[in-house]
Amino acid sequence: MTESFRRSGEYENPYQGQQQHSGYAEGETQQQPAYLQQQASTPVNPEWPPPPAYDPATAASAQAAPTALLTEPGSSAGTPEAGAAPAPRRRTRGPIALLAAVAFVAAAIGGGTAYGIQELTGSGTVASSSTSTSVVPTSQKGTVSGVATAVSPSIVEINATSNAGESTGSGVIITSTGEIITNNHVISGASQIKATTSNGKTYTAEVVGTDSKKDLALIKLRDASGLKAATLGDSAGVKVGDQVVAIGSPEGLTGTVTSGIVSALDRDVTVSTDESQGQQQGGGGGQWPFEFGGRQFNGDTGSSTTTYKALQTDASLNPGNSGGALIDMNGNIIGINSAMYSAADATSSSAGSVGLGFAIPINTVKADLSTLRAGGSD
Repeated sequence: MTESFRRSGEYENPYQGQQQHSGYAEGETQQQPAYLQQQASTPVNPEWPPPPAYDPATAASAQAAPTALLTEPGSSAGTPEAGAAPAPRRRTRGPIALLAAVAFVAAAIGGGTAYGIQELTGSGTVASSSTSTSVVPTSQKGTVSGVATAVSPSIVEINATSNAGESTGSGVIITSTGEIITNNHVISGASQIKATTSNGKTYTAEVVGTDSKKDLALIKLRDASGLKAATLGDSAGVKVGDQVVAIGSPEGLTGTVTSGIVSALDRDVTVSTDESQGQQQGGGGGQWPFEFGGRQFNGDTGSSTTTYKALQTDASLNPGNSGGALIDMNGNIIGINSAMYSAADATSSSAGSVGLGFAIPINTVKADLSTLRAGGSD
């Protein structure tokens, strides 16, 4: 394509190198053949070296260095002779600008690409507020066993002792140093709190903050480190019919796993804020009283109550599940189990879940977390 630099008469003898640039001589008016005019209209890199006045075989070997396309004008490769027009710099910046643009776009989408790869491989277990983030291994994704394996290490059994007796509940580890979310009614009025992890290790816990209006509490394990924190999801993305898993310690049976679906959203659930009511949640068959739909379940809620919006589930919840986790099939915590219904006249041998359970949405927990860390609102 460098032939566009020659006059028409020079094509008879391609080796007259001394005249190869005379096509640019000042005042030249000779008309070029049509095919040469077509070649001249094709963009030509001005840095490409003109054909040498020696054997073409030698010239071919000299053209083997493709880096001449990216060299700046004035470099040793492709320097025009004195009679040639100066090479415009804007042409040489074209490839460099293109590479820079590609690098910029790659950097902009790099984070999303990495996230997509993480999701496809299932290798990531970083806590996230997105329900699309999976902490369940790819080979077990979408299975109850996969969720149980991934999340059980983040669930604890809580035993609270007070003057009224003992109560048993559950809790969710949210930091590796032992911060645990549970229900206020599980630990209210307690003089001593013990928490047992899935590996059987027991810690003494202290109350950090409580919020009886939301039936939430934050406790902290003493001298704890290296614990597996749960991944808090996004309850705003939960839909009716979504499959869920519940993990807790009903009747003191640590790490019990049940499953079901989300039956309804935004249910108004009323519970007692009276500390004495919390002791009825104990492992001896007691149940936490609550109101729903204008009716009272599991006893009298008392005169001091609070109402919150809850997720309804048919996953089996029993006394001792309070404060435990309601989990989506990606292993994200979407709710804190807080209330369940069993027949009022049932005996301790026949009492159990009838598929009517409620959980505090995890977004409510996240919004209240800074308040709880500051001591709570009570």
